[in-house]
Amino acid sequence: MRKATKYYGDLLAGILTETDEGEYIFQYDDKYVKDHPKKCITLTIPVSKKPYTY
Repeated sequence: MRKATKYYGDLLAGILTETDEGEYIFQYDDKYVKDHPKKCITLTIPVSKKPYTY
């Protein structure tokens, strides 16, 4: 499993994880969701507490 931190400018936006099975999961940071609910990192991944799986 590999993990990468993702930033929006200087702000920690969340964590991107690649599982051993080849799945990708992005989870926004809780503080980012609370403080910046309109600053999505991409239009296809709106700010949310739920993880995105690809």
